Amino acid sequence: MQAARGQLRGQSVPTAGLALKLIVGLGNPGAGYAHTRHNAGWWFIDGLAERYGAQWRRESRWHAQVARVRIDERELWLAKPTDYMNRSGAPVAAVAGFYHIEPPDILVAHDDIDLPPGVCRLKQGGGHGGHNGLRDVIAHLGADFWRLRFGVGHPGVRELVIDAVLDRPTSLEQQSIDAALERAKAIVPLLLVEGAQKAMNRLHSENPRVQGEAPQAPQAE
Repeated sequence: MQAARGQLRGQSVPTAGLALKLIVGLGNPGAGYAHTRHNAGWWFIDGLAERYGAQWRRESRWHAQVARVRIDERELWLAKPTDYMNRSGAPVAAVAGFYHIEPPDILVAHDDIDLPPGVCRLKQGGGHGGHNGLRDVIAHLGADFWRLRFGVGHPGVRELVIDAVLDRPTSLEQQSIDAALERAKAIVPLLLVEGAQKAMNRLHSENPRVQGEAPQAPQAE
């Protein structure tokens, strides 16, 4: 791992693109959670690893799985915390600390109940919105990392949120989420090479229209 660490730290980064060095997917470990809405971040990171032929390695010292990946001549790390969602922060901070990666060079993929299934949005910074995984990552890293938010739908009643995110999407919801995951994986090279604004423009323009929402021009957040 030491040699790979040196290579990543020393590589040149294109100035036009976003200088990401670590992409994280949030989720809960265990077969019982594998297909629940809260694991949308894991669905994304697993799909990204598969697309680029990355091999996961379990790092028990960090409570995470990590993989090295090359995307359009850029090398970066993928990571999945293997603690439960509300303890995601320490594993992310441990991986970032070992590889000397700063929060603005980190992208965290996660589910978002405030977005409908099929909607995916990219932003930098902001609050946790009640998401326990984000809350813990912010507690360990601050809020300046990038977020890739996958809509999984809101049950309509606040008291049902916990049950909803730990339940499986319906088949129609899953189809919409899967489509969003594919669109998000497709814009990662654009994000790295041409930057956040162009990636946002493409990703957000391909989202299904949210009922009652006025059209918005994508902006770097």
